[in-house]
Amino acid sequence: MVRLRANSPTSPKSPHSSVHGLSFQHYTAAEARHIRDEVETIFRDSYTEAIESGEEFETPEAFMHRFDAYTDPNRPPGFELITARQADEPIGQTWGWPLTSETQWWTGLQLDVGDAVAFTAENGSRTFALSEIMVRTDFTGRGVAHALHNELLSGRREQRATLLVRPDNERAYRRYVRWGWSRAGILRPAWPDAPQFDVLILDL
Repeated sequence: MVRLRANSPTSPKSPHSSVHGLSFQHYTAAEARHIRDEVETIFRDSYTEAIESGEEFETPEAFMHRFDAYTDPNRPPGFELITARQADEPIGQTWGWPLTSETQWWTGLQLDVGDAVAFTAENGSRTFALSEIMVRTDFTGRGVAHALHNELLSGRREQRATLLVRPDNERAYRRYVRWGWSRAGILRPAWPDAPQFDVLILDL
């Protein structure tokens, strides 16, 4: 569910950004709900082509429905959203959460190799799910996406991270591989109109 349009020489595990003047703001789920309008604005300015494609899964309404579910007060704690800002202007965002033993994240997983039961066993501290990274179109190509990626993952205490990426999103795929991610299988989320994704894993 992540689309990248930026590049950066920063190491995947480095907390430092090479982007001049970039700052970050961290939010819990409750805090993120208070900037819902900003989240939608960043999405609309980042996913213009996807929105124009007409796919139901990519509409702003569907996206914000998922965001509301991710930040629901009844969900397990641990959700974190980070916005990237330049001169106090929000230019990108990323978020994710740790997978608990009750997670539905792995439902429908077709693992490439290995024991699926062992692979999907979660306890709240094994896997961090990176759900979204996006950068507003006018600010792409400056390393912002990679800086957000690093800011979100560099301080995590989980053993690994996972994300979902469309296999036809070749540009994003190349960057993920460059950043150390590798494919583990395929999965179609339970969300309405969801496409099939490749499942990527990164050791933390």
